[in-house]
Amino acid sequence: MQPLAGKFPADAGKLVLLNSALHQLIQVEDVQDIILSAIGGMKITETVEGLQRYPVNLRYGRDFRDNFEALGGVLVPTPRGEHIPLGQVASLRILQGPPVIKSENARLNAWIQVNIRDVDLGTYVKAARQVVAERVEIPPGYTLRWSGRFEFMERAQQRLKVVVPLTLAIIFVLLYVHFRDVTETFIVLLSIPFAVVGGVWLMYFLGYNMSIAAGVGFIALAGLAVETGIVMLVYLDEVHERQKREGRFRSMKDVYEGIIEGAVMRVRPKLMTVTTTFIGLLPVMIGNVFESGSSVMQRIAAPMVGGLITSTILTLLIIPAVYMVWKRWEFGRKFAAGRKNS
Repeated sequence: MQPLAGKFPADAGKLVLLNSALHQLIQVEDVQDIILSAIGGMKITETVEGLQRYPVNLRYGRDFRDNFEALGGVLVPTPRGEHIPLGQVASLRILQGPPVIKSENARLNAWIQVNIRDVDLGTYVKAARQVVAERVEIPPGYTLRWSGRFEFMERAQQRLKVVVPLTLAIIFVLLYVHFRDVTETFIVLLSIPFAVVGGVWLMYFLGYNMSIAAGVGFIALAGLAVETGIVMLVYLDEVHERQKREGRFRSMKDVYEGIIEGAVMRVRPKLMTVTTTFIGLLPVMIGNVFESGSSVMQRIAAPMVGGLITSTILTLLIIPAVYMVWKRWEFGRKFAAGRKNS
């Protein structure tokens, strides 16, 4: 139902009605009130039934509302107290239009919802943006925005860009405060990349995509990996200091025997440390996927479980080897200094 704006000149929101007998102004608001009450319905009161309240609308019957000729005869009051048929000031017709008009920031908008599977949200949006940029030409005055859970993920990623380096920095400071040596600190931090490899492998085997929950799991994995590395390095340092006190640090053979004693003969406490953590995470991994929150917890625990396995194996192999190289260099420098002084 549209006013005949093309047949009447507009004058500050008023519609000029030319009549052979009358020349008078009719407000557009008066016409819209008649249309609202006749077709859309107007709330006149509400009924109270106990604790519930229901609005009472008044409008014409369905048979009358579906008849355009009858609606055209509905009278519109004029300021002079006269009545003009609705058909003389408006054109009645059925048009196809949107069921709901949405706006945001004072601009009309339309939403397109997409459900995805077998791919993480970030990868899908990245690929979709590329396709839209290549194949879709956006008219002037239109803007395109990716919203929904993707916005939450972007905000979380921005926080992770701050949290991850901050976490590594805190770990580095704590390790340095404990060992008082930069070399030993970096040796312990060497276990983190090996742990990340195991976390990525297990997520791949389980079919998990990278998500914010998985990112939190990798942050927790960094702490667990450092824990296993500390256990190994503490035993190596303990044997090395005992060798110095007993005067058995005289050749590379003594260094090698100390590393064997610290690494091979102390496997049990290392495995116990990892096993207790693994047993604590196992109920989360085998929990019912249909329970509330279990899917999120599994994606947090998966990097930790996979990372513990690889970090333990590689820590038992890599850290003693790196420690051996470091002590060989230290022993060689000490030997060279002794010859120089002599």
